[in-house]
Amino acid sequence: MVLDDLGSSLRGTLDKLQGKSRLSEDDVDEVVKEIQRSLLSADVDVDLVMELSDSIRERALAEEPPAGTTAKDHVLKIVYEEMVDLVGESTELPLEGQTIVLAGLQGSGKTTSAAKMAWWFSKKGLRPAVIQTDTFRPGAYDQAEEMTERAEVDFYGDPDADDPVEIAREGLEATADADVRIVDTSGRSGLNEELVEELERIEAAVEPDRNLLVLDAAIGQSAKEQAEAFGDAVGIDGVVITKLDGTAKGGGALAAVDQTDSSIAFLGTGEEVKDVERFEASGFISRLLGMGDLKQLSERVERAMEETQEEEDWDPEDLMQGEFTLKDMRNQMNAMNRMGPLDQVMDMIPGLGGGLKDQLPDDAMDVTQDRLRNFEVIMDSMTDDELENPRSVGQSQIERIARGSGTDEETVRDLLEQHKMMSRMMKQFQGMGDGDMQRMMQKMQGDGGGGGMGGMGPFGD
Repeated sequence: MVLDDLGSSLRGTLDKLQGKSRLSEDDVDEVVKEIQRSLLSADVDVDLVMELSDSIRERALAEEPPAGTTAKDHVLKIVYEEMVDLVGESTELPLEGQTIVLAGLQGSGKTTSAAKMAWWFSKKGLRPAVIQTDTFRPGAYDQAEEMTERAEVDFYGDPDADDPVEIAREGLEATADADVRIVDTSGRSGLNEELVEELERIEAAVEPDRNLLVLDAAIGQSAKEQAEAFGDAVGIDGVVITKLDGTAKGGGALAAVDQTDSSIAFLGTGEEVKDVERFEASGFISRLLGMGDLKQLSERVERAMEETQEEEDWDPEDLMQGEFTLKDMRNQMNAMNRMGPLDQVMDMIPGLGGGLKDQLPDDAMDVTQDRLRNFEVIMDSMTDDELENPRSVGQSQIERIARGSGTDEETVRDLLEQHKMMSRMMKQFQGMGDGDMQRMMQKMQGDGGGGGMGGMGPFGD
């Protein structure tokens, strides 16, 4: 999960205000100290932490909570607004033809980011291409070729050439039909004269619309120095922060970017090609504070459903008619798997991520993923008739399915029981009019999204 430790710490701090209708100065001081501790642990610059916490303290004491607003919600709103202001706006990246150059030090994740960004643009209806110009790092060409193949986007590179500028020129000609060209450049262990000269020559040849700097989240506060150095040397229009899935120190990189004249374009949140997000401060901070991110969630749901339809020849609208079968349930599971790790998905659901997820055991998500995999193996061991008519499955069939799938009878029954629960839920949806559906969604949002969500899908108990 993105900055898991920081999010848990901030939520725990705000939970101390639970039940309070008004705040004393001591209450505010205690909360501000905890927020300072949380941000410093996430490697945010000390001066920045003091500036941020002073603003939160001043507003919490000066502003009167609106009628009916709890002290916790009032402070939560202040913390949210101040942190959104801290990380700033997203880099402007219109969905139209453009050429982007990626720069950064060796090991920052440029090649992976190039493929991820290309995949993201392709999902927005554009035709992207990656041009690999790194002649310094052995294996750069092979990695780029493999990553772009997984992303299913166009690729150009020349493993036998040794002039990155010439590769860039030829790459632009070879990918003339592409809407978006992403030029991946080489890096060094530090920003030296050789790297600066190479980047300047590539920029002169390519004439990019945007230069994006790729930063590893783990570098923390050093991100500020890197962003300033690259900005002074070649100019940067935005930043891509990578490896946010594996570090609690990402707060330093996020905050440090705001101390330069740049902004954040993308976040890398995992190892897969699709583990990339367009940075939006409001949604990112909202998730961090346990408030969800419905926009990012809806994008993932829509994309997952489209991919499942394409591969499974399945129309989700069929769920609203007729019987809900195990085949339908399997397609729903496949769509869920395409949305990414469950802990990331939970973070996007208001009321379901954040505080509720913090209460789960550390291995809860792994157990849930194992459960989904077991369900899939079991369904692979069932006949078409059993998948279409799960209510007809009796004890002898359960014994056979358990043996064939290498699981146990209890897990098979668990699957059948889960199907019954989802089937009942689908029947409720089938009887709803548009007005009923809108009222239900409004109620879920009013409850923080947590009410009744536990059983909505294969991960519910």
